Amino acid sequence: MSDLPKSVHIYEQGPREGFQFEKGVIPTARKIELVDALSRTGLKQIQVCSFVPAKNVPGMADADEVAAGFNRREGVRYEALSLNEKGLERAISSGRFDTTGIISLTASEAFLKRNQKRTLNENYEAQHGMIDMYQRHDVPVDRGSIMAAFGCNFEGDVSVERVLNITQQIFDLAAEHELTIKTLNLSDTMAWATPQSIKRVIGAVRNKYPDQRLSLHLHDTRGMAVALAYAGLEMGVAVYDACVAGLGGCPFAAHKGAAGNICTEDLVFMCEEMGIETGVDLDLLIDAAQLAEDIVGHPLPGAVMRGGTLRALREKVRAAA
Repeated sequence: MSDLPKSVHIYEQGPREGFQFEKGVIPTARKIELVDALSRTGLKQIQVCSFVPAKNVPGMADADEVAAGFNRREGVRYEALSLNEKGLERAISSGRFDTTGIISLTASEAFLKRNQKRTLNENYEAQHGMIDMYQRHDVPVDRGSIMAAFGCNFEGDVSVERVLNITQQIFDLAAEHELTIKTLNLSDTMAWATPQSIKRVIGAVRNKYPDQRLSLHLHDTRGMAVALAYAGLEMGVAVYDACVAGLGGCPFAAHKGAAGNICTEDLVFMCEEMGIETGVDLDLLIDAAQLAEDIVGHPLPGAVMRGGTLRALREKVRAAA
């Protein structure tokens, strides 16, 4: 087991993953309102939107307007998801984003066919084109990602050996294009992970690639995301994707209970109670979570935004003593 990290980096994805998952129309101004609220919390990386065809993802039909409307804050990286050259060009031409590239492979062919209509081999070969596209636009590529790294609703458990093989494929692709992967993201896309499997997979990757920086993308479908993050922290993982108030879900997972990433404010609360720095103002983050719930117009799964922090209770106890 690694020592607990002294600090963590949180990649906030709620505005993109959350709003593209919602069924109803959300006004552009309200999407911008949430991005601006999150910008004031101390979060250092926010995924604002995705540039994808509106017919495929109606919730992102106003991505250009959202990109133009939010207020950039110094010290915050703003990113947008792009799956092809047209989307990347839209992101770059907006002049609003800190664009980076990613080499993305998937551990489940059945899920990949549903998600991107590709086989594993087709997706591997497609990464060459994606890297070439990034390089034509002078976009740095320093991240790798493995989707469905812990299990799949269509193929079942994913072996550690498969994750290690795909990890090597990512590094091989990077080396072929003279790139260095700084962060490797392991994604529990369909919420199959348990604390035990988190430790098993991370342990195996660390044993083979001891100096590789790892990050986790944890869906909360079965209410396990905080426990999974705790297991990740025990293994020394210091980078996490998260969604404010627990926004979002995976539309290709084929189960009704699909939930979003780990709730940002719940993760921040746990880290701070463990003495791990986040750089985030939890009170402002709770305000943003409550705003997110107001914007979508239905309850969201975040717990800390309802239960509050222990800080106020501690102060109350001290005042009464």
